[in-house]
Amino acid sequence: MARDMYQSDFYPLQDETYELIGIAMEVHRILGSGLLEVVYKDAIEYELRQRGIVYQREKEFLIAYKDIILPHVFYADFHVYNRIILEVKCKAGIVEEHYAQILNYLAVSGMKVGLIVNFHAKSLQYKRVIK
Repeated sequence: MARDMYQSDFYPLQDETYELIGIAMEVHRILGSGLLEVVYKDAIEYELRQRGIVYQREKEFLIAYKDIILPHVFYADFHVYNRIILEVKCKAGIVEEHYAQILNYLAVSGMKVGLIVNFHAKSLQYKRVIK
């Protein structure tokens, strides 16, 4: 019981993010590295659908300011389990810009957990971001 409390306090949505990392690893194992991001997104979407995981692709998040909604919106690659932002990259490494992007998405969505997966390298790269 203490382990469950520890995991939920310090590693929110751990099982769900592990499952998403596993999906990304499966996609990377089959497709390899260096393709366009959209190819990996299509494969991830296929895997999510096959497993019956609740998700939205290209989820739009509006930004409220005082009594208006600002014209600029954010589009997260995937909104999974109604609780996790999943961003797909195919770049030479996960960089500060990617962290900033997912932190913006977490801020406007009110969610606490984001996951960046990068398919550029020979091995899948991933980072979990907790707000």
